[in-house]
Amino acid sequence: MPKGGRKGGHKGRARQYTSPEEIDAQLQAEKEKQEEEMSDGGGEGAAGCPAKEKKDSDESEDDEDYQQKHKGVEGLIDIENPNRAVQTAKKVTQLDLDGPKELSRREREEIEKQKAKERYMKMHLAGKTEQAKADLARLAIIRKQREEAAKKKEEERKVKDAAAVPAKGMQSLSLNK
Repeated sequence: MPKGGRKGGHKGRARQYTSPEEIDAQLQAEKEKQEEEMSDGGGEGAAGCPAKEKKDSDESEDDEDYQQKHKGVEGLIDIENPNRAVQTAKKVTQLDLDGPKELSRREREEIEKQKAKERYMKMHLAGKTEQAKADLARLAIIRKQREEAAKKKEEERKVKDAAAVPAKGMQSLSLNK
């Protein structure tokens, strides 16, 4: 069953168009009303155009009205919500770009992390951290092992050379005979 009952909805109705002559006549009537109000009262504007009346008043009052417009009964009842943040529009000249900028919690933590890492690396390079001390001890052990291995190779080479020299002498002696 259709939404509006058995009768057809609004979509099937014939459309009514306003002719251009009627639109021009309405515009002329509105202009004449405005001219009469302006010439009669000048500053009354109670039933006329309140926006034009505000433009004639002081600009400071206009700014205050612009900041807070009331809907419905709000203008009659004063209610203060402590959680409501009133938005104030700042002018470009009032903005303080040179002042210190407050960082968010995440940004502060990230900066602190970077500084702590830099401090740790400085101490590590100076050899003051436990990890650096362990690394240096391990390196010292490795150096000693390499020095011992180098000495051992040198001794073996000397022994080999010493054994090779008498053998060469024997071969040369045997060839001479």
